[in-house]
Amino acid sequence: MFRKLLILSLAAGLSLPAAAQTIRSYITRADRSDLFTPQEKTIQFSPQRQERGNYIVIDPRQTYQRIDGFGYALTGGSAEHLMKMSAEARKAVLQELFDPQKGIGVSCVRLTLGASDLNSFVFSYDDLPAGKEDFKLSRFSLAQDLNDVVPVMREILAINPHIQVLSSPWSAPAWMKTNADVRGGQLRKECYGVYADYFVRYVEAMRDCGIDIDAVTVQNEPLNSRNTPSMYWFAYEQADFIKNHLGPKFREAGLSTGIIVFDHNCDRPDYALAVYNDPDAAQYILGAAFHHYRGDLSAMSYVHEARPDKEVYFTEQMTTERPGQPQIAIAAAVDRLIIGITRNWSRNVVLWNLAADPLNDPHTDNGGCSMCQGALTIDKDSVCRNVAYYVIAHASKFVRPGSVRIASTAPCDRSVSICEDEQRPNVYRTNVAEYAGVVPNVTFRTPDGHIVLIAANDSWSRRSIHIQYNGRFAELDLEPGAVGTFVWDE
Repeated sequence: MFRKLLILSLAAGLSLPAAAQTIRSYITRADRSDLFTPQEKTIQFSPQRQERGNYIVIDPRQTYQRIDGFGYALTGGSAEHLMKMSAEARKAVLQELFDPQKGIGVSCVRLTLGASDLNSFVFSYDDLPAGKEDFKLSRFSLAQDLNDVVPVMREILAINPHIQVLSSPWSAPAWMKTNADVRGGQLRKECYGVYADYFVRYVEAMRDCGIDIDAVTVQNEPLNSRNTPSMYWFAYEQADFIKNHLGPKFREAGLSTGIIVFDHNCDRPDYALAVYNDPDAAQYILGAAFHHYRGDLSAMSYVHEARPDKEVYFTEQMTTERPGQPQIAIAAAVDRLIIGITRNWSRNVVLWNLAADPLNDPHTDNGGCSMCQGALTIDKDSVCRNVAYYVIAHASKFVRPGSVRIASTAPCDRSVSICEDEQRPNVYRTNVAEYAGVVPNVTFRTPDGHIVLIAANDSWSRRSIHIQYNGRFAELDLEPGAVGTFVWDE
């Protein structure tokens, strides 16, 4: 009977402990002595468990969401800086970013559908003089993007043709809006249909340029009218737009591009759920996207628990540091932006601006972000890598698209261990800790048969990290403020 169960387990894909498993480590230290650096020392799993210390128990049999990718927003400003570099320098930095073998393997890009507040100036794809309208979109043109975003994207796709591409608008063209302005205001009711056509034209025009848009969000930050550009949407209006216009027009055009709602902060989980509550709109919706300038990341889990049939995405967070700092605050950033986001069901992590110059330019006036440092600071052909670069690198290099998050003990989970009785040798007792107190961590199983553990020591003490995987045990080490990506074969 045991043999039969063993054969059935193996057929179901449940692996037995390997004879020997080696853990490779990639470390960033707070003092910058290592920056996502592969360590020469490798660690072996052992069949022996130490009695002291709570373990991170990794269980590949418990699976959660599939991962689409990790990356940044390729804003118009980012593309502008990249295009100003020499061809050789641009090629080198794009390979470093997007090549899965030679670089950090960035696997997801967010584009702006028209201008964002990190463009040199505001534009749409159908700008008209005041008082004019163009319901046939006869003036529609990607002309501005052809100067920078499109050529950069073509170079990226030549390096990684499978990269995920998401696009978000900051505003409709001013002539479609109630205030006839790029800042604030709402979409005029009579323009719902033509704005849906505008989305269709954009996706088709980008496809003609060789760029497939995997998904669009309906509006970046629909509850924020203070950016230039920006546009306000109530949830019921977004549902109306999707069910009566955008969804049917995407379907009629034969577009497979997904539709994602909300695209704003974690303090408003009600917004996505309100849109989902309209079944005629929900049928067209892939999921909801979140930012984390307000609220708690657990809001994404609330939305998942209420509607597990819809996906969760994370599409923006500004992550900055002061130039020239001797320390890098990597642990807190990875804890929040990689561990926290993926533990709350997001299929991706897309941080904000890919690149800016030393003054954090460009940005629009009257609502543009003057402090939005890029993951890269580009000054002509000179490139400086900032904290956001290393945050994404710790995940993107090894957690490739198609990876699946698997169970691992979190700090607030219960921990159960076995220890020898103090008075009676060879008599063992169970020790239960209601609060495991392990370091923040998250674990994935990759399509090519690796387990990837990402851990952050957010304390002031050196931490020994005890892990258990398939009945084997290992001890890892992280200095205060350090982050480690640990990789081994299944």
